[in-house]
Amino acid sequence: MKIYRLHTKQNLPITIDEAWDLLSDPKNLQKITPEYMGFKILSGADRPMFPGQIIQYIVTPILGIPAKWVTEITHVEDKKYFVDEQRFGPYALWHHKHFIKEIPGGVEMEDIVDYKVPMGILGQLVHPFLVKPKLNEIFEYRRKKLIEMFGEFDHKNTK
Repeated sequence: MKIYRLHTKQNLPITIDEAWDLLSDPKNLQKITPEYMGFKILSGADRPMFPGQIIQYIVTPILGIPAKWVTEITHVEDKKYFVDEQRFGPYALWHHKHFIKEIPGGVEMEDIVDYKVPMGILGQLVHPFLVKPKLNEIFEYRRKKLIEMFGEFDHKNTK
């Protein structure tokens, strides 16, 4: 069983409160997801995030085929981190940790996704040229969208 990891970090020139307000409202996920993904929340996003929250989505990740995705918010520590885990959906395993911390001049946002593709060896064969590039593309879109929303982090302003 091969488990893959996607790890990204991004610094933004915003406060910890602004970062948490963005991340802790499930409805904001649509704002930072590429339109072609056909991302639509079906239920569960009617209140700020809490442990045990179940959120149902429709996504169209590959070849225009819609897929239902159900995640559970399993852990939440206010203004520090939260974890979402897939309960039903396109992956054999999806465990996504979101961390935020204050840094000089803004916040650091860190995502760590541990995931397993379905279909055994066939899934592992298509991972390098289908799944991994698609995930990288989605997180790169997210990075650019957050810069568009909040501005570029000024690394000279961190001392």
